[in-house]
Amino acid sequence: MDKRIFLSSPHMSEQGYEKEFVNEAFDTNWIAPLGLNVDGFEKELAEYVGIDHAAALTSGTAAIHLALKAVGVREGDIVFCSSLTFAGSVNPVLYEKAIPVFIDSDYETWNMSPVALAKAYEKYPSPKAVIVVNLYGQAADYDAIREVTDKYGTPIIEDAAESLGATYKGIQTGMLGDIGIFSFNGNKIITTSGGGMLVCKNEDVTQKAKFWATQARDNAPWYQHSELGYNYRISNIAAGIGRGQLKVLNERIEYKTLIYEFYKKSFSDIAEIQMMPVCEYGSPNYWLSSLVLDNSCFIKPNDIIRALATKNIESRPIWKPMHMQPLFSSSAFFSSRNEESSVSEDLFNRGICLPSDTKMTLEDMQVVVGIIRKLFGKTELHRESLDVQKVL
Repeated sequence: MDKRIFLSSPHMSEQGYEKEFVNEAFDTNWIAPLGLNVDGFEKELAEYVGIDHAAALTSGTAAIHLALKAVGVREGDIVFCSSLTFAGSVNPVLYEKAIPVFIDSDYETWNMSPVALAKAYEKYPSPKAVIVVNLYGQAADYDAIREVTDKYGTPIIEDAAESLGATYKGIQTGMLGDIGIFSFNGNKIITTSGGGMLVCKNEDVTQKAKFWATQARDNAPWYQHSELGYNYRISNIAAGIGRGQLKVLNERIEYKTLIYEFYKKSFSDIAEIQMMPVCEYGSPNYWLSSLVLDNSCFIKPNDIIRALATKNIESRPIWKPMHMQPLFSSSAFFSSRNEESSVSEDLFNRGICLPSDTKMTLEDMQVVVGIIRKLFGKTELHRESLDVQKVL
């Protein structure tokens, strides 16, 4: 059996930073939820993105849930959501018995389309919130989106689960909406095994999130609860892993960038392959290197996925849009094109997420590229990739 090449797997630091923090928790017997690592993780993540406070939670989904509560989403409220995303971005809307309305992407960013968003407001002028996803590590165009949302005073929840370390016009993602959220799931650019973070410039919101996340326990000498709470606080062990991972975040971004550039240059002589566009307004973290195939291409996404799988290499389709999911079959959807087609569906039909694991070697990448190029009748690596190979 060939060596497994993963899409994006956990990658602990070679320096052992994570073990240092975890061992400290064991040495002090502080392995329960909360503790010095939780406090440190919140402080260090907040400093990285440029804010004073943050709330460390069990998942990015939990962070979105608390963000929805913080902006006042209640049963029956309308919430606009990016359609091209993972279900964790949207499920919390259902937790509060609110109503998701899905917004299409555009080809320029693969993220929420301001055109489709404006269409949604024509029918639903009073949404309680807009959840904007930064897909595959690239920020949406927040200035263009805010031109629409500001007219209606709608708060933006920024789902930066995939984009920690990316920037938009010099600003760290997570800081572009009214409330930002991050994920530290095992496949993210850094991980705590499972975990998330909520950030907000309003400290009261952050403190309220911590309160809800700790079973909404009142300040009393006994266990007293006046509000519904949740068991959403991260453990001191997981937070220790996160503190170590933060130390190598910039290294991970640099390597993810090289992976993307290697793919881009390696396929530059194949007209039918187009990598996900990189917008000039910011710098992605290149969490997953993704591509789409030309409509007329005789090779289909499943052909590539199957060819890689035969060599024990993991790849996946682009996210299946939420408006196409059985769970949301009755939900409203607004396309950036026309009512018969959508950009997000087209990207799903033609797209692939390539292996983007930071533990991949140059030889691993060459194997991936070689398999794909062979499908297109190319037997040698393209010379354009040589400059990236030298760096790798």
